[in-house]
Amino acid sequence: MTAANQLNPPARFLMGPGPSDVHPRVLKAMATPLIGHLDPQFIHIMDAVKDMLRQLFKTKNELTIPVSATGSAGMETCFVNLLEPGDTALVCVNGVFGNRMSDIVERCGAKLVRIDAAWGSPIDPDQVKQALQKRSPKLVAIVHAETSTGVLGPLEQISKIVHDAGALFLVDTVTSLAGTDVRVDDWQIDAVYSGTQKCISAPPGLSPVSFSPAAVEAMEKRKTKVQSWYLDMTMVRNYWAGAKRVYHHTAPVSMVYSLYEALRLIFEEGLEARFERHRRNHQLLRDGLEELGFEFIVPPDYRLPMLNAVKLPPTIDDAPVRSQLLNEYNIEVGGGLGDFAGKIWRVGLMGCSCTKNHVNMFLAALRQIIK
Repeated sequence: MTAANQLNPPARFLMGPGPSDVHPRVLKAMATPLIGHLDPQFIHIMDAVKDMLRQLFKTKNELTIPVSATGSAGMETCFVNLLEPGDTALVCVNGVFGNRMSDIVERCGAKLVRIDAAWGSPIDPDQVKQALQKRSPKLVAIVHAETSTGVLGPLEQISKIVHDAGALFLVDTVTSLAGTDVRVDDWQIDAVYSGTQKCISAPPGLSPVSFSPAAVEAMEKRKTKVQSWYLDMTMVRNYWAGAKRVYHHTAPVSMVYSLYEALRLIFEEGLEARFERHRRNHQLLRDGLEELGFEFIVPPDYRLPMLNAVKLPPTIDDAPVRSQLLNEYNIEVGGGLGDFAGKIWRVGLMGCSCTKNHVNMFLAALRQIIK
């Protein structure tokens, strides 16, 4: 047998839909020596991470933790803990991740009700209101920032409609958290999840989640076991939030280190300054792409600053040009998914990848390729 070659991946500029570039301080934190996942010092770090996540989510929810898995596991965590067989869930679908939510609802044995909007368009709050006049679901779910289309959802309007109907409100903030405002308490979000690899700018591998008191109460009133042992919050919370820290699983210590340092960087910059940076660089990118003949598929009022979905001009052949950007310029951008495959690009400006230098470098490379 021969040993595999030493790792030596090329240095890329990550401007796709995730992951984003990671700050050297975060990489350094991951190289910090390991300690036990029940070590008093690690528990202190866990508590600091929970506190910073509450600040980031803008919530006082006690049950606010990072799930030891990626954002898709955060999605599943929220659904499997709140839904039981026979429950009804209304899911707003305007892209890939609304479809993924719908799949999980059915896997929970719950009754799925869909509200569909065209890809590239936001969910109409009136559609939600009309649907809730006909049905009384246990929860309503929506994607705040639909990564497949670049659409920002109207959470505040829909939240009021949902709570007036007596349902729980579940929100995907995988792409939005730390790149634009997310107000869990003010918007009365009952269950929310995100991922570390987007605007938080840590490596993929953890999924911050937060549950309101109403959501926790719904968990405690369950008549059946949560279908996933690993994601069962009635057990996991005793490890992350319980007074005695009861063992549940071995936490990914180095990943928690990385999240700790990434959150420190976020609050050193300041949330409003971070949001403004994402808006400003989005505008710079928008102007440059429109000059080159690209068209945004999302109306300005619902356009994400950190995920720019643009229709390709006739002069651009999707895969060959993206390959050229990657192989000749070390710049990664994302192609379209589903209905948009081969038709759009998804250009990410997330966290540490959201800089004026990234934008100018990408536009210069693109101009050179087109020339």
